Amino acid sequence: MTAARELPRLSRSLPNTPAAAPVRMVHLGVGNFHRAHQAWYTANSPDADQWGIAAFTGRRTDMADALKPQDGLYTLITRSADGDSFELIAALSAVHGAVEHEAYLDYLSRGEVAIVTITVTEAAYLRGADGHLDAGLDVIGSDLGALRSSPRKPVASLPARLVSGLVARRAAGAAALTILSCDNLPENGAVTKTVVQDLAALLDETLADWIDSHVDFGTSMVDRITPGTTDEDRTLVQQACGYVDAYPVATEPFSEWVVSGRFPAGRPRWEEAGVTLVDDVEPFEQRKLWLLNGAHSMLAYAGSIRGHSTIDAAIDDPGFRFWVEMFWDEASRHLTLPAADIAEYRAALLTRFSNPRAGDQLARIAADGSTKLVVRTVPTIRAERAAGRVPIGCATTIAAWVLHLRGLGAPVKDPGAGPAQNAANGGELPRVVPAVLDVLEPGLGGDKDFVDAVLHQAAAIQSQ
Repeated sequence: MTAARELPRLSRSLPNTPAAAPVRMVHLGVGNFHRAHQAWYTANSPDADQWGIAAFTGRRTDMADALKPQDGLYTLITRSADGDSFELIAALSAVHGAVEHEAYLDYLSRGEVAIVTITVTEAAYLRGADGHLDAGLDVIGSDLGALRSSPRKPVASLPARLVSGLVARRAAGAAALTILSCDNLPENGAVTKTVVQDLAALLDETLADWIDSHVDFGTSMVDRITPGTTDEDRTLVQQACGYVDAYPVATEPFSEWVVSGRFPAGRPRWEEAGVTLVDDVEPFEQRKLWLLNGAHSMLAYAGSIRGHSTIDAAIDDPGFRFWVEMFWDEASRHLTLPAADIAEYRAALLTRFSNPRAGDQLARIAADGSTKLVVRTVPTIRAERAAGRVPIGCATTIAAWVLHLRGLGAPVKDPGAGPAQNAANGGELPRVVPAVLDVLEPGLGGDKDFVDAVLHQAAAIQSQ
């Protein structure tokens, strides 16, 4: 093999690489998932040469530092059980760090920019218990102060970044646009609209009215398992493609994107790249959140406690597969898609989870459980208890999460876990489980039958 130092660095100056498309989309939160999903769909749309993406990182700069010298180009490795395939993705016309706030405001001021997409985290929307913006947070107070002093000052939170962009857009007299959340949140379009409008009203009531008239908040459901990039991925690209790619991204063959929105300023012809366009995303959203993401959370907590490190290893454990199937039975009873579609999706999930080459790390999936479980597991708990049933599959996930908060399995990486973590470490399990449940879902700690199920499953998880 040719030594890596002799290989050219990936860039648009290499032969047979496409020119950058004009920027008509802005993305907030560029990472591996966006590059394997929304950017991939855009790159495979027949009008991709008209829809370049200007992508901005979150707090970390490593993605921008790696992709800028590559002119936004990167390699997508599709990893199936039979082997790898490699695809050069050219959808990112520009990559910026989050600190490049003036560049962001400049893009939002352009009339030709038609769409802003988002992949951050569920927690980044900064909602309070009532579903509205938590205006009491320090970061919101700081951002409001910055915007009041100057509308072009840098801000830190997602709601403020969106509002600051819209302020710049209104000032420039630019046309309407769509903001499209691609995060794992039920009704993510409505969530985005709520926090943006709440912050806009605090800043300038007339801005809230302008947003009502000029901004379409789309909703989407996204699905593609995408692990972190490894040095092995970089080496494989060098061997297969003959160039150095500092930040390739590996993913699974399966991908799904379901989108609802008006898109008043246009959009790529995503439907010709496999996107499903619908009036109502909710049935697909619930299927994905409750079945894929819900099972992911169970396996992340329980599997890491048993010593597994990846999804494929955890689902290969017969006990865990039994619990996952039990959880799926519970959740499926409350889904509205046809039973045949749900059965097909479950079968596909087992194939996806069992892919030994995906290498999806349980520690990655375990992050932010205090936010994720509210939308992945709690809805099924509510529905099953309302029907008079004790959901043992759900209890398994919650039991594993309590043990995780007590220091077992994957490390806790969850800024919002403080109250639940304090409750989980306040004594022996019979005492702390009701307290943790009340943090997760007020009143659930008083449900003796469900508490008993969680305690029973905690013992089962720890038994060999």
